[in-house]
Amino acid sequence: MAEAGIRAGCRAYFGYPITPQNELLEYMAAHMPKVGGIFIQAESEVAAINMCYGASAAGARTMTSSSSPGISLKMEGISYLAGADLPTVLINVVRGGPGLGNIAPAQGDYFQATKGGGHGDYRMIVLAPATIPESIELVMLAFELADRYRVPVMVLADGMLGQMMEPVLFPEPVDPAALPAKPWAITGARGRRPNRISSYFLDPAELSARNVKRQRRYQQIEEQEIRYEEHETADATLVVAAYGSVARIARTAVRMARSEGIKLGLLRPITVWPFPYSPLRALSRRVDAILTVEMNAGQMVEDVRLAVAERAETPFYGKLGGLVPTPKDILREVKRYAS
Repeated sequence: MAEAGIRAGCRAYFGYPITPQNELLEYMAAHMPKVGGIFIQAESEVAAINMCYGASAAGARTMTSSSSPGISLKMEGISYLAGADLPTVLINVVRGGPGLGNIAPAQGDYFQATKGGGHGDYRMIVLAPATIPESIELVMLAFELADRYRVPVMVLADGMLGQMMEPVLFPEPVDPAALPAKPWAITGARGRRPNRISSYFLDPAELSARNVKRQRRYQQIEEQEIRYEEHETADATLVVAAYGSVARIARTAVRMARSEGIKLGLLRPITVWPFPYSPLRALSRRVDAILTVEMNAGQMVEDVRLAVAERAETPFYGKLGGLVPTPKDILREVKRYAS
């Protein structure tokens, strides 16, 4: 993910150590200077996110990374980034919580990522990879989307992806000359009026107008940027909904179920915001149940239930505290709803 960020044109990285994402920080420390980039290990997560604000305002492709408690500390700054319409890429390698929790894989940060987390009416695009190759692809995409819509974009990984190795093929680095122009950036004002970047607007009418404009942009994102994967759903009578590492486990459960004659499919959101409500809604009209499986107490399941609207059963199965479900665990739950 660190190398993908560099190849995507990231030239300003600011972070603070926390397990299980320290390898990302260490890689950036070693490699950013080689490409003429800036690496700063900040004095805190709060400092790191505000450094992102400054570098993004100056037009740089900017990234930070952390794990759950560290992302919580960054939340005020993320709201400021959104309020100033500044593109930044954030990587969250989620660990068990709440509180300090542990360093095992978890998905307890879904609400925080997809429902705001910080204050005010804002959204982040949230991308959820399931493999290391896809992590590379989605980090590259994150920079593109951040610049296109002028929003923070989060890559929502977890401790399993953060500590996993898989073979990959890296794409060629982006051409710096091909990066989008940023006429809004603070780059000096010779020959033009100075740009102003702020999230501070005391006039309610002005702040309202800016928020309305931003909400229209979010609506455009929902119309154009939904990404998801369906696996073995064409004839399915039951479907598992899962994202990230759990989805790759669920694929094995699908194979096991079908070997026993159970017509199980999988729907995997790749963007967890914007969420793929429409494909889930379509599936709910022809399947008996959609089982949501997560490494938490039940978070994405709320979006699944909004999509399904009682057209099918929507049970939930979760593992907490850093425990990871197995394919057999998922298959056992599936059999409870198989006719």
